[in-house]
Amino acid sequence: MRTTHIAKYCLFVSCYIFWVASGLMIAVGLYAKLSSEKSIVDSFVTDPSIILIAVGILMFAITFIGCMGALRDMHTLLKIFAYMLVIVLILQFVAAVLGFMFSGMVLEKAASVMTKAITRYRDDLDLQNFIDYIQKKFECCGVNAYTDWSQNIYFFCVDNNPSLESCGVPYSCCIREKGENVINTMCGYETQRLKRWDAEDRIFVDGCLDKIVSWGRVNLLFLGGLATGLIILELFIIFLAFVLIYEINIVMKRRKSTVPMTTTQKKIDGGEMFLREMECIEKEFENELEYMEVEEREETFVRQRGYMAAIECEYHEQS
Repeated sequence: MRTTHIAKYCLFVSCYIFWVASGLMIAVGLYAKLSSEKSIVDSFVTDPSIILIAVGILMFAITFIGCMGALRDMHTLLKIFAYMLVIVLILQFVAAVLGFMFSGMVLEKAASVMTKAITRYRDDLDLQNFIDYIQKKFECCGVNAYTDWSQNIYFFCVDNNPSLESCGVPYSCCIREKGENVINTMCGYETQRLKRWDAEDRIFVDGCLDKIVSWGRVNLLFLGGLATGLIILELFIIFLAFVLIYEINIVMKRRKSTVPMTTTQKKIDGGEMFLREMECIEKEFENELEYMEVEEREETFVRQRGYMAAIECEYHEQS
């Protein structure tokens, strides 16, 4: 089935890119799930690795259908692909609206997840590196303040804590001096015992949650542009899918209209001739029946007249 190559291959390339990206998402999610000993969330549904795997599998299935439909010009697969994308787009709008309406609940859940991540800081090396990266990137410490590190058993600030890191914070909370090449991992030693105005000379005292929210507000246009670009890309892919479906419908109609009519016409003409012959035979049969009935009536009448004449002749002879 021949269609225009522009819509076909643009749709195929777009689906293929998302298909590869979904495969990477599944691989990263599986690695995160299998490598971590404990999860920082209580619910199985809100586990980031599970969400990443689920979204990756959904994207993989949808984009695979799109790739096969575009490459093979399969009308049914393209329809399934287009309608599934429309449903995903609607769900994205619903999720955005719900997130905006329940922003307070989202922040509470984020704070709970970050607190659990702090309590398991030493239990998972990948989680530890991730927290250190966040604290260095946003120049923050803890969830709401640097004292949140008392939630961790190693940094718990009590006198009878045998840990060498008690009442301290990780090195990623420390303010590094210019030209410092060697990282001092004990730079946060005993900083939780200090007052805020004394500690802010050595470490970052603001929490990471407020810093991340502030970064989101400052870069709202950038994040909105990314979201808008993603939505425009999805709409473009949906448009390409419907264009290809429209072209396939046109090709199918042309094929039906250009089918050689000789054989079909012969069948139609033969059927009409057969019906006409049957009508003629029925009429001839009815005429023959009428003629036979007339002949039978005439023969019966002649026989009756002959019989009556014979009886009259015999009567005259006897008289």
